[in-house]
Amino acid sequence: MHVVVKTNCIISVPQKISTPVQHALDMIKRDHKKIFGCQPILKTAAEQEATIIINYAKGGKECPTRPEAFCFRFQQINEKWILNIIGYDDLGLVYGLLHYIQQYLDIDPFWFWGDLDVEQKSQVLIPTIDYVSKEQLVKYRGWFVNDEVCLIGWKEEYPPSKEVWYPVFEALLRCGGNMVIPGTDLPKAGIHAELAAEMGLWVTHHHAEPLGAEMFLRAYTGKKPSYKEHPDLFEALWTEAIQKQKDQNIVWVLSFRGQGDAPFWQYDPEFDTPEKRGAMISKVVHRQYEMLCDAIEQPICCMALYGEIAELYKQGHIHVPDQIMKIWADNGYGKMVSRRQGNEIYRIPSLPNENDSGEHGIYYHVTFHDLQASNHLTMFPSPPQLIKEEIEKSFASGATSYLLLNSGNIRQHLYPLDLVSQLWRYGSVDIEVHLQQFIKRFYSSYHDEMTKLYKSYFEKTIKYGQNEDDRAGEEFYHHNARKIIGHWLQNRENSVNEKLFWATGEIPFIDQVNWFYEKCQDGLIGWENLLNKCHKLLLKLSTSDKERFYDLFVSQVELHVSGCKGFISLCKGYKSFTIQHYPLAFVQVSESIWAYQESLQALKKSEHGKWNHFYRADWLTNVKSTLYSLEALRKYIRMQGDSPDFFLWYKEYVMPETEKYIYLENTHRKPLSDDKLARKLSEKFQEIMEF
Repeated sequence: MHVVVKTNCIISVPQKISTPVQHALDMIKRDHKKIFGCQPILKTAAEQEATIIINYAKGGKECPTRPEAFCFRFQQINEKWILNIIGYDDLGLVYGLLHYIQQYLDIDPFWFWGDLDVEQKSQVLIPTIDYVSKEQLVKYRGWFVNDEVCLIGWKEEYPPSKEVWYPVFEALLRCGGNMVIPGTDLPKAGIHAELAAEMGLWVTHHHAEPLGAEMFLRAYTGKKPSYKEHPDLFEALWTEAIQKQKDQNIVWVLSFRGQGDAPFWQYDPEFDTPEKRGAMISKVVHRQYEMLCDAIEQPICCMALYGEIAELYKQGHIHVPDQIMKIWADNGYGKMVSRRQGNEIYRIPSLPNENDSGEHGIYYHVTFHDLQASNHLTMFPSPPQLIKEEIEKSFASGATSYLLLNSGNIRQHLYPLDLVSQLWRYGSVDIEVHLQQFIKRFYSSYHDEMTKLYKSYFEKTIKYGQNEDDRAGEEFYHHNARKIIGHWLQNRENSVNEKLFWATGEIPFIDQVNWFYEKCQDGLIGWENLLNKCHKLLLKLSTSDKERFYDLFVSQVELHVSGCKGFISLCKGYKSFTIQHYPLAFVQVSESIWAYQESLQALKKSEHGKWNHFYRADWLTNVKSTLYSLEALRKYIRMQGDSPDFFLWYKEYVMPETEKYIYLENTHRKPLSDDKLARKLSEKFQEIMEF
């Protein structure tokens, strides 16, 4: 009572195959080759000889009559059991084919991103038990591939080619997603949007690019980006975008923000009250919706209530037609409240009220970039329970029509991405069970130890504020360090650094430095403890598991450890500098450099094989920029006491006493490099460094 799938099996396919189904069949051919050593034979109308028959549903008895539905039915032909994969529509067939791959060929949705091994087999037995897909909870669900600098820099081609985008869209489909924003502000000529549509995904837009139109200032360089002054120019761009996409599956984003994802009144200062701002946004959104309805019958539309727009809507200043889905956003750290804007921290609840009519959805972050404390190269910093609670709370408020998840560069965020895919499928998730299953999918042994280490990660992140989501990603160690360095080099130590108020409050600069020092000092203890446990486990793992565990987990722990160490040494250096112990400050800043270099080494270590150059475009956390700043600072400090000949500290601290008074300048005056001098001084200052 089994369907037997083996080498050279025949798959019967429909005569007319859409591009989404063709892409799914390409995945089946590739995965069959991995499992059986050769591709299956695809034939049209070959039911009598096929092992698997693929077809669209002909009636409600075969398959549920709803979008994306699929089912598995079994029949005997010539005493041989046959699997029928039946789909209601294109995406139904795509999901059916991918379910077959995952369920019976045991190919994981993240096989590419996790470098997961595939077990070769001579045959696969499929029990003849009918299966009917369940409707996923969220209607439109997918990823915003945002801040995707690793994807951009990974290969030489720009904008990124099919080689980069195909694994992204494939993983999304395998996770049950059906919608994507394919990248951030990429050239319109790129393949990203076209390929996403070809693979069956609904394409949607960044809230700063309503209708997917060209940015005003790109199209009309030198013109003031004011809708009040140039409605015809804005509407020309919107018309062009509508005409270009009207025959595709689009979730149209209606919005009105300013250029570069900022409030529009930065360019139009006459809109100086909430009433004026809300009225203009309402007017523009109504006009965009009117233009869409003129061109398309029943367009699928949404409006991102993000940042200042959410606040204006909550205050009653923005009016949105009920036909437009309202999309609420978290604050970038997983909490459904308004995001922190610089030092402004209002935390206004960001979910629909009971009297909010129409459909609702959410835009949610498991990775974020805000130049303060966000996570970009490392995992979501708060415990996964926060993700579960906030998304389930959103569903309970009625926000089930849409879930757009900020997915970043994919590779670093596989665990939270997988977690959210369970939520958009089923509406809830058991965190404990899900983590255990995730670990078993990715690693072949030591599952209990691995599970404990993953749990520990979210407990070690630095808690920088009073809110449960005030936990630091790796950007905490870089953007704030660079702000301190810049303030220091600009000789502004006698004034506070306002850019740090969001974290420290309004306190003197030296106290701000001490605040970060203490946070990192406390955090380092936990991170080093976790890293030690990781290194012990690495010694026990198989070669494959060892590489995967390092790439997906240990490297992130190392980014936290090296970030803490680098920031601590920088703060020590500043304190030494304030008491004019310049040689010691020079050494401590050098130690900061050496620690941050460990961050680069961690990234480089995981750039093996197909991942070569994956971190080449680390422009957001930007470890190299931190090191550049520190190098400038170290040279500045050396100028304070070792100038002009750059020999004085060597003579005072390093040169043997017997040489100090008899050396000849023409043979002993070659200056040491900053690094060499710092290492020699470090040895002399070792006792002082412990204070």
